[in-house]
Amino acid sequence: MNFPNEKSRPDWDLLSSWVVVIEAGSVSEAAHVLHISQAAVSQRLKQLETVFATPLLDRSTRPAQPTAAGQRLYEHAKDLLTRADQMTESVRNVSRAKRLVVRFGCVDSFAATVGPLLIKALSGTSHQIRMWSGITPALEAQIERRQLDLAVTTGVSPIPGISRTPLFSENFYVVLPATFEVNRLGSMLELNRHLPFIRYSSRSLIGQQIDEYLMSNGDGLERTCEFDTTDPLLSLVASGMGFALSTPICIWQSRQFASGIRILPLSQFSRQGRPYPNMSRTFYLAYRQGELGRLPNEIRDVVRIAVRKEISVEIATSLNLEQNALLLPPSDA
Repeated sequence: MNFPNEKSRPDWDLLSSWVVVIEAGSVSEAAHVLHISQAAVSQRLKQLETVFATPLLDRSTRPAQPTAAGQRLYEHAKDLLTRADQMTESVRNVSRAKRLVVRFGCVDSFAATVGPLLIKALSGTSHQIRMWSGITPALEAQIERRQLDLAVTTGVSPIPGISRTPLFSENFYVVLPATFEVNRLGSMLELNRHLPFIRYSSRSLIGQQIDEYLMSNGDGLERTCEFDTTDPLLSLVASGMGFALSTPICIWQSRQFASGIRILPLSQFSRQGRPYPNMSRTFYLAYRQGELGRLPNEIRDVVRIAVRKEISVEIATSLNLEQNALLLPPSDA
């Protein structure tokens, strides 16, 4: 049997890069998605154009658009990469044991609160769940590298081949020491004159979101203590050492400190006479479409039922919050 010259065929990385360029809309955005330099992306495009001996991008337009050949390559590459993923999963399934081992990564607060209920609900299925916890940036890197099969994160950055399903959302709150008394709830800057601000670290997504929120409202608070996790953060708040911004799931995860803290909505604080706007985050289930059968849908349903029937009620009761502290997507509310 004769095979085509391998040098005449582009490798998978080149094809994958081309798909990202077309879907991202520009070389610069593709470089951001692929986590490589623009020069590296341009080099891959030149290699593809050399293999096919034809221009793939019309560089006379801004932004550059695919030529007819480039569009045809995109369609074939997308199809090939999809079928390659399906082939990989099919081969893996043949070699796996009867109980499919699924590697499941979750942000720490989810793993500690919703995780046990999820593992219990899935224990009778044909899947053996191995759960890890971590921060969103690390989990998203792991699922992109196929070190995880599923991940619950609070990120929305696009990853080629990864689908996301929203699970539930939650609002942020101001967390004060229970013993702290203030005559008037003004701005965060005014509060910061009385108490240091204790942060989530800027390498965590929750920390980045809080930093962006404060800056957008004109509150450039001094950096002092910062942590990746909630336990040390709330420990300091409960000890009267400062205040923090956090969420119901995080606070409930560290509820051993609940008696030493006071939880207030952001809207009870104001800047220049205007209440602070709400800030929220959403938990998403990330997975590769078509590789795990109905498991992603089963996980979605289990989580939403647990949130609606158990977790929201327990959080509201134990933390003295409103019943809708956790918010389901509209169709599931």
